[in-house]
Amino acid sequence: MELLLAMLVPGVMVGVALCGAVRGVDVYAALVKGAGTGLETLVRIIPALVALMTAVAMLRASGALELLAGVLAPVLELVGLPAELLPLMLVRPVSGSAALGVGAELMAAYGPDSRLGRMAAVMLGSTETTFYTVSVYFGAAGISRTRYAVPAALCADLTGFLAAAWAVRLLFP
Repeated sequence: MELLLAMLVPGVMVGVALCGAVRGVDVYAALVKGAGTGLETLVRIIPALVALMTAVAMLRASGALELLAGVLAPVLELVGLPAELLPLMLVRPVSGSAALGVGAELMAAYGPDSRLGRMAAVMLGSTETTFYTVSVYFGAAGISRTRYAVPAALCADLTGFLAAAWAVRLLFP
């Protein structure tokens, strides 16, 4: 079984190369062309990624994130979300790595098997880094007006946060 799993990726790569060769495709040229297109896309989206990461780091370092969490905490308590999860919920739509850092801090403080630790883990797995995704994919496609995509995605994130809290309460009473 271990050998099968170890050979899975190399096997797929060989299979794709053989399939291309049988169809008469210059596999190496296609690989080089695809890599070049990927690098062009990377060059186009790097400024947006750097700006997002810088903004998240500044928010966390300045304490603005904790201040905003304190202001919004009473509202979230009304819908059943613990106030301690608010920094995670504010950071998650912007940066996945920052959200993982906040999640790790929550799990270190409360324990991974605590209700808060479980909610944080489920929230990390059931929500998206909305602004990162929009900036990367819309930037790569050359779309400058996102129209309703961001509000719809943020509503989906909020739904994911609420569903995560509900699921943890339901499955771990």
